[in-house]
Amino acid sequence: MKLCVILAVGLRPKDLAHAPVLRGLGEHGFAAPLDTVFPAVTCTAQASFLTGLPPSGHGAVGNGWYWRDLAQVMLWRQPNRIVRGEKLYEAASARGLTTAKMFWWWDMYAPGVDWSVTPRPEYHADGLKKPGLYSEPQDLQRELQDELGPFPLFDFWGPRAGIRSSEWIASSSLSVLRRSDPDLMLVYLPHLDYDHQRWGPDDPRSQQAVRDLDAQCARLIEAAREKDAHVVVLSEYGIEKAPQPVFVNRLLHEHGYLRVQETSHGQLLDCGACRAFAVADHQCAHVYVRDAADLEQVRSLLEKTPGVARVLDRSQQSELHIDHERSGELVCVAEPGCWFAYHYWLDEARRPDFATTVDIHRKPGYDPAELFVDPKIRFPMLKVAKTLARKKLGFRYLMDVIPLDATLVKGSHGHIPQNPEDCPVFITRQSHLLEQDTLQATGVFHLMLAHLQANVPVAAG
Repeated sequence: MKLCVILAVGLRPKDLAHAPVLRGLGEHGFAAPLDTVFPAVTCTAQASFLTGLPPSGHGAVGNGWYWRDLAQVMLWRQPNRIVRGEKLYEAASARGLTTAKMFWWWDMYAPGVDWSVTPRPEYHADGLKKPGLYSEPQDLQRELQDELGPFPLFDFWGPRAGIRSSEWIASSSLSVLRRSDPDLMLVYLPHLDYDHQRWGPDDPRSQQAVRDLDAQCARLIEAAREKDAHVVVLSEYGIEKAPQPVFVNRLLHEHGYLRVQETSHGQLLDCGACRAFAVADHQCAHVYVRDAADLEQVRSLLEKTPGVARVLDRSQQSELHIDHERSGELVCVAEPGCWFAYHYWLDEARRPDFATTVDIHRKPGYDPAELFVDPKIRFPMLKVAKTLARKKLGFRYLMDVIPLDATLVKGSHGHIPQNPEDCPVFITRQSHLLEQDTLQATGVFHLMLAHLQANVPVAAG
């Protein structure tokens, strides 16, 4: 059988009240909370879906981590080989099946994937950043953009992030489905995640984002059925209300564990010189402690910090299956309602110049404030227009419109929710393939293979 897997980022069981198409899919089959992995973040969860392994097995311990041999923090890397273990598409290819991977993570140089597309911005030597895509085959991204118009990169992440990105991805997936008819189609729809983090998951604006997601899923579900393909809809994590940032790096800086490099464009985190620092990733923070002699003191300091629920040493990390060489010597888990902010400088006058920009690769941690325009800017659109004019004229420019106020963020994810309504969700019509009423994230790999192997007609309706 053929299978279309729709990754509806941030979708929770309670959100189905605003999603009639997805709710109907579950009512005719199976819809239940998904027991996720820790940390419940994009790169980790997708690696577990694709391999059936926990982070201790596949090595994706977050959306990024500290690469000790390079003394650098790197987030949002795409090469498939970073993740260890056999991937779903490799197993499908061994069975003679074809795969299209549309915007899922770990998308580059993936054996067994016949068609793939992923964001790949173009960075010019003069500092200019332009939208771009990477695809396999190489011409696929050009053909799709000729058909659908340019990929809306600035609607995929940043203050404008929203429905246009999911709509473009859905349309491009439909085009690949129509022209190539893959056996396995993996589609990533991101936009619900944005408003759930901006406003909190139960805000009316977030509920509208659920309805918009439902409409895009409906397009894909209808097209999949026309191809006699089964449909699975799932999410990587659920998002909870979390208005309280926790500044672990500032705490470590104040106590002399964290070191910065003074430059002409602000203070930079000097990872290799730090005795301890944190890679903040939503509700998880990997704390890298250089010297074993500092370990207990750093742990004691973190355990006393409001907003930190647990501090796991290497032995305790095995409880959450995150005991891997890439993990920090300590791993912090946030309390409900809290999340970890990356900010490390103590003097706002010495903040790095990228702090007020959208820059996911230079910031040594995740920054959800990039979803906002700084409310302190009196005429933000005028400022943006002036900056864009400089860009078009070929001058260097700094799109410094992102706020430094982390309290603007109202939703987060990463720890394992206690309330099933805050968990991610798994939906399929093929309820007979499930052996129990709940599903582990590490079981998704085998269940998707079972869908591909199931000799069951696709039900109508």
